[in-house]
Amino acid sequence: MPEGDTVWNTARVLHRALAGRRLTGSDFRVPQLATADLTGSAVVAAISRGKHLLLRLRQPDDRQLTLHSHLRMDGAWRVYAPGQRWTGRPGHLIRVVLRTAEPVAVGYHLHEVALVPTAEEDSLVGHLGPDLLGPDWDPAEAVRRLAARPDTSIAEALLDQRNLAGIGNLYKCEVLFLRGISPWTPVRAVPDLPGLVDLGQRLLAANRGRWQQSTTGSLRNAETSYVYGRRARPCRRCGTAIRKREQGERVTYWCPHCQPDPAPDGSRSPSQ
Repeated sequence: MPEGDTVWNTARVLHRALAGRRLTGSDFRVPQLATADLTGSAVVAAISRGKHLLLRLRQPDDRQLTLHSHLRMDGAWRVYAPGQRWTGRPGHLIRVVLRTAEPVAVGYHLHEVALVPTAEEDSLVGHLGPDLLGPDWDPAEAVRRLAARPDTSIAEALLDQRNLAGIGNLYKCEVLFLRGISPWTPVRAVPDLPGLVDLGQRLLAANRGRWQQSTTGSLRNAETSYVYGRRARPCRRCGTAIRKREQGERVTYWCPHCQPDPAPDGSRSPSQ
């Protein structure tokens, strides 16, 4: 699933291409919006809210609408110049087409596509915790929400968008490695929740504005992460083989030496 910085980047691309332009046509290839027509609507802004995309529009009669979409694991928006061939994905995956007099925005394999009055956006994203890349980022509130479920493993708590919005599997694994915390540690046993939250926000912010994500500081191939995607490869700190295991509905990568106690099976790992 795309991380919050990827969704932020996508929103920026859409905003730069569409904001201030009027739609000359729209095509919704999802059943619930098959008859919707946004022709004549002016694009006000494209923003991200955690992992959600919100495209705000003003209709000719001044009504304000928001087009919501979620990328999940496989969704994407692409912007094409006039006459440019749509080569981003197979045509049968197209869910939304937004045309202007010049650029065309095409949404592929989008999820949770909805059209609501802008004043009712909270019905779609109001459940989310503070957005790590939002202008109203509130670390204290994020810590409060995490601490409210003290027995949840910290890895699963970080992925729960109700706590803080934007962290995905990559940043979950990396921030826990950098803080030396076992992913199976219950939230109540994490020694410095504010520090953990602060690091997560800084990692996402550091990658905002570019498509290649790195937590190591290197953009070289195979050097961009400490543990994520590196099963059985040596830890960059201690040389121990990185491990991978299912945790909840996702997989977790970790170093059993740098992130000891507890082990996934509930036993204690030797610190070596």
